[in-house]
Amino acid sequence: MAGRVARNTRLTASTGAALFALLALEGVTILFVRPLLSLHEFVGMLLVPPIALKLGSTGWRFTRYYLGDPDYVRAGPPPLLLRLTAPILVLATLFVFATGVAMLALGPRSHGLIGLHKASLVVWFAATAVHVLGHIRSVPALVRGSGRTQRRLVVAAVVVGLAAAAATASLIHPWTTWAAHQREHE
Repeated sequence: MAGRVARNTRLTASTGAALFALLALEGVTILFVRPLLSLHEFVGMLLVPPIALKLGSTGWRFTRYYLGDPDYVRAGPPPLLLRLTAPILVLATLFVFATGVAMLALGPRSHGLIGLHKASLVVWFAATAVHVLGHIRSVPALVRGSGRTQRRLVVAAVVVGLAAAAATASLIHPWTTWAAHQREHE
């Protein structure tokens, strides 16, 4: 694998590994979303920059491959199942995070988006499971082989995510108030 293809592959794998850990935490908040709503929002916003980095690195490989870049063509495409599920995964990812950010920005008056957020999460989870299973064996070695630049980019994405999460943390208060009001009427 040519140097720049290998660097892109390691960046994608390193970002994926970081996302795996952060998404596991977000998964816990989903299981107990009402009491962990503030943490759910915080982790969700933290995830946006690393997800953008992952979409960027995979989008770069996709673009280079389909534009006929010789190094990327030699490296070959991902396995067929992953190529078939990739558009679903990308669209579901964008939809899950777009609806989440929109709900946060608009407050409880956007509670109608909750159903769309949940539905897109179901599609996202299925596509992500296929994606993770398709890469889980190769990721540890790729992460170990990551260079300083790849690690710095992943850390930078997480730091920017932490800043975004901290900057938007106050926006969750109307939702926690709304959720408490909903619990009172159940």
